[in-house]
Amino acid sequence: MSGEPESQDLASECAPAVFLSRLVVTYFRSYERAALALDGRPVVLTGPNGAGKTNLLEAISLLSPGRGLRGAPFTELGFRASGEAEARHGWAVAATLTRDGDETVIGTGQEPSVGDTPRSRMVRIDGETQSSAGVLGDYLRVLWLTPAQDRLFMDGATGRRRFLDRLVMGFDPSHGTRANAFEKALRERNRLLSEDVRDAMWYAAIEEQMAEYGVAMAAARVETIARLKGAIEATAESAFPKAVLALEGELESAVANGTAATDAEDSYRALLEEMRPRDRGAGRTLDGPHRSDLLVRHAPKDMEAKACSTGEQKALLLGLMLANTRLLAHTTGTSPLLLLDEVAAHLDSDRRAALFDELCDMGIQAWMTGTDASLFSSLGARAQGFVVRENRAEMAPL
Repeated sequence: MSGEPESQDLASECAPAVFLSRLVVTYFRSYERAALALDGRPVVLTGPNGAGKTNLLEAISLLSPGRGLRGAPFTELGFRASGEAEARHGWAVAATLTRDGDETVIGTGQEPSVGDTPRSRMVRIDGETQSSAGVLGDYLRVLWLTPAQDRLFMDGATGRRRFLDRLVMGFDPSHGTRANAFEKALRERNRLLSEDVRDAMWYAAIEEQMAEYGVAMAAARVETIARLKGAIEATAESAFPKAVLALEGELESAVANGTAATDAEDSYRALLEEMRPRDRGAGRTLDGPHRSDLLVRHAPKDMEAKACSTGEQKALLLGLMLANTRLLAHTTGTSPLLLLDEVAAHLDSDRRAALFDELCDMGIQAWMTGTDASLFSSLGARAQGFVVRENRAEMAPL
């Protein structure tokens, strides 16, 4: 399940400033235990469907704030033996993070539940328990693309908002805390609406919180998209088309147009008060950053992303993610990890080669999965390969 890294000379072309040099998962998903020894090169995990490749990517994604690339409740992440209806163990993910020759051990996990009361998630840095998962953002940024996101431009706005907010969290890890606080207040207001509560003071207290957190969320989104648009414009032409980005949302529009935060809060709070009767009839809140959308166009074709072919959408999404990765590394001075699940299967040979070249040129530790090892053969010694079978990862040169 583990292997020692090959000669570091082979990795010199791609060696990033920040990478995982060891990954250990314990009682996580389909793994009782797995340990991978790594160097700074991109990592390729190949093997049949259901072997456990994506579970390893999910484990890595949990080394950042939030609920990981699947968004699953932490209580569902524990190991289940064959035939078991539920997990009986806690789970843990630990990694040695290497940065400029210095090592930091970061980890997260959950102890077994006691009765019907689940344990909270734990985070440790060099063995010291931390107060929240937000501290992980101070050590590591993790970005990802999964097959579920291939329909990002076709499905509803919910998926695009989540994608956008993950981008924002890369630059501002506290954005997740604000978003969670807004969602908590939103759920409470929706409960009052659905139960036909008429207590104006109760609504006012909740709407005060929604205005504060909602405007802060909108401002962070606007700032991130402005940065990303600049990074896309500065990007040289490549095999991946450039995207034209825009935000659709009342709060985002107000912030982008220069409205002061206090004025935007006052306006949103007044709107919520005015629309209580309408929202009571609907049983939910119909205005706010939870209704905003990320609009994307294919720049070379001047076409909405949703009108593009499946292949064009995939290339557009990859181009957007690559631009964001470069921007994040430049802005924070820290190379993020990039998780690309089943990334190569739907790319032609030219775009696959272009993707591999860009990943190595950026000097990041990208993790890629696929069922067909031959799709990654052009990486050769530039990447580190593992074959995953029956939840065991064995080193295998590409």
